[in-house]
Amino acid sequence: MSKKNLLLSIFILSIIITISLIYFYKIPVKEKKINLVEEKIKLDEEKIEEKSIATNIIQNVKYSSKDIRGNEYIITAKQGEIDIDNNSVIFLKGVKATIILDNSNKIFISSDFGKYNINNFDTIFNENILINYLQNNIQGGYLDFSLQRNSMIISDNVVFSDNNNILETDVVEIDIESKNTKFYMYDKNHKVSFKTTR
Repeated sequence: MSKKNLLLSIFILSIIITISLIYFYKIPVKEKKINLVEEKIKLDEEKIEEKSIATNIIQNVKYSSKDIRGNEYIITAKQGEIDIDNNSVIFLKGVKATIILDNSNKIFISSDFGKYNINNFDTIFNENILINYLQNNIQGGYLDFSLQRNSMIISDNVVFSDNNNILETDVVEIDIESKNTKFYMYDKNHKVSFKTTR
């Protein structure tokens, strides 16, 4: 092999090696850049999602509404969180409600937590419930209040008191319109406890 041919072969081999190195070096760099861009986009999307979840919390909530019968419903809470799966439902903390019935009777309710439906005004109250209705005070752990059903169902260690009596039971059901009230125990073998305070 002549010196000229050897130099030409070395030159061609150098060019092939250089092209190969450039080709294999640039592709991983491009892929790295693409991966970094994709990761940044993913992180930005996570931040946006995090921000949108955080924005479904409302401080100092107040809803006021009236049904077709003229009953007025005012509910306030220290904090509300809109249900992500159903935006007509709001989870509440530090709840107070005033129901002004069409016959001018008022019901006052307070509880630690609540779940309020803005479409039909149905509300679940729970923990440390206190209800003041006519001359009655009712304490309990759970209250299902519905203007559609015209009823309040109070359960979980219920204490019902008026000016003359104290009654302890599992459940109190009150028809808001007729004011008919039922007291009962879950276990039929247990009896409602009743004391006169006179």
